[in-house]
Amino acid sequence: MKQFLKITLAVVVGCLLTGAIMTFIFFGIAGSIASLGKTQPVMPHSAVLRIDLSTVQLGEQTEETDIITAISGNYTNTIGILDAVRAVEAAAADPAIRYIYLKPDMVYGGMAEIEELRRALGDFRMSGKAVISYIENPTNAGYYLASVSDKIYMTPHSGGLNTLTGISSQMFFLKDILDKLGINVQLIRHGKYKSAGEMFVRNSSSKDNLVQNQELVASLWDSWSGAIAKSRDIPQERFNAAIDNLELNLPEDFLEAGLVDELLTLDQLEKKLESYFSASEGEKPAMISLSDYAMLKVVPNYRTDKQIAVIFANGNIVDGTDDRQVAGDRFARIISDVRKNDDVKAVVFRVNSPGGSVLASEKIKDEIELLSKEKPVIASFGDYATSGGYWISAGCDYIFTNSSTLTGSIGVFSMIPDFSRTLDNVIHVNATSVNSNRHSDLYSCLRPLSEQETAYMQAAVEDIYDTFTGIVAEGRGIEKEYVDSIAQGRVWSGNDAVRLKLADRNGTLMDAVRYAAMSCSTEASAPDLSQWNIVEYPKPLTTVEMLLNTIGGSSASVSVFKDTPLENVEAAFKDWDYGQGGRVYARLPYEFVIR
Repeated sequence: MKQFLKITLAVVVGCLLTGAIMTFIFFGIAGSIASLGKTQPVMPHSAVLRIDLSTVQLGEQTEETDIITAISGNYTNTIGILDAVRAVEAAAADPAIRYIYLKPDMVYGGMAEIEELRRALGDFRMSGKAVISYIENPTNAGYYLASVSDKIYMTPHSGGLNTLTGISSQMFFLKDILDKLGINVQLIRHGKYKSAGEMFVRNSSSKDNLVQNQELVASLWDSWSGAIAKSRDIPQERFNAAIDNLELNLPEDFLEAGLVDELLTLDQLEKKLESYFSASEGEKPAMISLSDYAMLKVVPNYRTDKQIAVIFANGNIVDGTDDRQVAGDRFARIISDVRKNDDVKAVVFRVNSPGGSVLASEKIKDEIELLSKEKPVIASFGDYATSGGYWISAGCDYIFTNSSTLTGSIGVFSMIPDFSRTLDNVIHVNATSVNSNRHSDLYSCLRPLSEQETAYMQAAVEDIYDTFTGIVAEGRGIEKEYVDSIAQGRVWSGNDAVRLKLADRNGTLMDAVRYAAMSCSTEASAPDLSQWNIVEYPKPLTTVEMLLNTIGGSSASVSVFKDTPLENVEAAFKDWDYGQGGRVYARLPYEFVIR
């Protein structure tokens, strides 16, 4: 017995020691990772602002390096577009910054974010300072950014990686493979252009979907190619002809076409940058990165109580409290908190969402309506403000959109897959439903819908579509019949959205911030943003929070029951959603990635 107790005690002590060691290691790792990138940079007395987009990604909000990336040793930063633009604006007024050196190769970001950075670089040039670019592998996004520069230099060594070929989108259709697997997707929708779900029920594009995609791609490229041609002082038709005829292949082709100013090796470029920096031969320019400069210059203004809140609705709209998406309950709470904050005088609602859950969209929309009754709410559209993304923002007081924003997609759909043939013919599993009522297994996905059930689902979709068009009509001050004529699930570019009255003006996130400040001012002149504190919501996750989520599940699952009485937890679980069948969605059917 004594021996048994000794062994048991040893095991317990060992477990406790192991737990303590693991806890120590865990917090040691967490502390080490949390310290990554936290070193305060030093500002040289005279420097060049270096924007190297192979080492920094453009995003909606500045984020710390995620845990997996950090462990792998790749410390690529994500800088939010607001921080990036404010840093460039600060550099324009900073006598310590001589010029901007831009390396646009490998740029990664949404079309709207890239457009907004380009606008900021153009404004920087208006200060009298230069933007110098160097290109090694031309891409659509990279050259679009570089084209705003005073000088564009390019390597004389062809890498064979020129992808400046215009915009292309691909659509994939799964009906044939789903038929082979015995899966029948039952699609209920309103809107002849509402192509979400089309990939599951067709083996080729519908005519309406093909038309809308062709016109959308043409509109987006017209905006970008027009800006490039204007900056390089060449006819837009000539620029497009060079692309269509595959005339842009070797570096010499870019030089001959007037798209770059000179071909330089890296050594020659270094000497060129030295000459721009100083008249003294051999004086090497001190470089400071965009992320470091933003850390120094884009800081809270604690001297004022006046705040402009920027609420970032970035991601899919989902139900619940997910901290990585635009979760209905979570964002409703955030917007409510902003409304109750007396220091917040105006709000910019930055929407970068392709949509999602109708229920979650409605919760967020309701809170935005309450907010707008007390404070000016100005919308700013990012890469997407479609379907549910438009639903939540249509009631804002004023809407800014980028020309390359995808918006509209005012339509509704629901999908219910039927796996009965898969069970019978493919995996040979037999299922029997036992129902209390005639349609209890409506959402089981184990049988096809009857005509009555399809009509039942269609009626729900029609009702939500009617609600959606009504929200748009009321929010935008236009007739509901007109909304229906431009809706039907049709996706529009930002330029088209302004023309169609779905947005008020083409402009950036910073334009929206200035407009929000002006909405609170009695003066007609441009607002002095230095007198405001710009506060972002929600706060991006810290590295430690990401670590906790990685090893212990999403913090959202914890926050659901935070401060919840124990007796209410069981009731909450009873309402937990275990399936997605039969849900009704307002969502864009695809996402754009620009290279």
